[in-house]
Amino acid sequence: MSKTRRKLVTMSALAALGLPAVRPTWAQARAGIKRIGWITNQPFATTDLPAVFFDAMRERGWVEGTHFVLDNLHYDGRFERIPGLAAELVQRRVDVIVVSGSPAVGPVMKATSTIPIVFLTVGDPVGSGFVSNLARPGGNVTGLGGLADGLVGKFLELLKQAVPRAQRIGVLINPDFSAHNAVQPDMAAAAQRLGLQLRWVPMRSQQDMDTAFTALAADRPDAVMLLGQPFVVTHRARIAALALEHRLPMLSQFQELTHAGVLMSYGWRIEDELRRLPYYLDRILKGTPPGDLPVEQPTRFYLVLNQKTAKALGLPLPRSLLLQATEVVE
Repeated sequence: MSKTRRKLVTMSALAALGLPAVRPTWAQARAGIKRIGWITNQPFATTDLPAVFFDAMRERGWVEGTHFVLDNLHYDGRFERIPGLAAELVQRRVDVIVVSGSPAVGPVMKATSTIPIVFLTVGDPVGSGFVSNLARPGGNVTGLGGLADGLVGKFLELLKQAVPRAQRIGVLINPDFSAHNAVQPDMAAAAQRLGLQLRWVPMRSQQDMDTAFTALAADRPDAVMLLGQPFVVTHRARIAALALEHRLPMLSQFQELTHAGVLMSYGWRIEDELRRLPYYLDRILKGTPPGDLPVEQPTRFYLVLNQKTAKALGLPLPRSLLLQATEVVE
């Protein structure tokens, strides 16, 4: 994967819509170029966005610089900055706000109830209170994301296939993330079905990484599940090094971590969401209320295995698992 494609990935429940007599802000025609605000964890230049985004925009008649411009603001892992960034985009009078990752969605929703908000890479939009339901979100919010039914169970199944002897699984989790808390019951049920014991280990930020891995190593789990957070892709090299140092077979949702040296990943790809994002932007910028556009969950998932890491861990990957892989890093 190219550097620019990896960089972008770092970018981690309103009331039902009532139609007023006056058309809402998102349906008002504005002269000139449309402004799309975009809040991410890390900054990106326009050239960092994969071509699939711009290709899909052009297919719908939107050319960057001619019909729209992107205003990117970033918080660099400092969640306290997000409300100020949201307020800045509101002040700039952008036509729509794209939000990458769960942490920024709530603050942006508090900043505006009229400017449309489209989220990406959100783990649990309903459980986090961003939308009332997936089919008809309501309000000014919609987007792409969510953990499909049974996905957390699939994580554990794949770990069990990779490490057949596994009985105890460490789970790196951020207790402050509503999406992480929401998946705990499903993960616990899946673990019971598979005969696994879970050990929940908090890791709230990059500053907690060393402490979290030390706690994991002391507990000696057979394998580790890393739940997604905005900083984990940015610090993927350090995470991979810590996992290897403590000899921990690890699964994450992000293929970037597997390329950095983590044993395996299973999840969707940001390129797929970016290919679909222009559908929402086109509809909204042409007047469709966001709350009328269903939230779409990922339907395609990719299994990436790192054979080099498996050998370093002395872990022969079963042929049955290798045959399932979308990609094997040698």
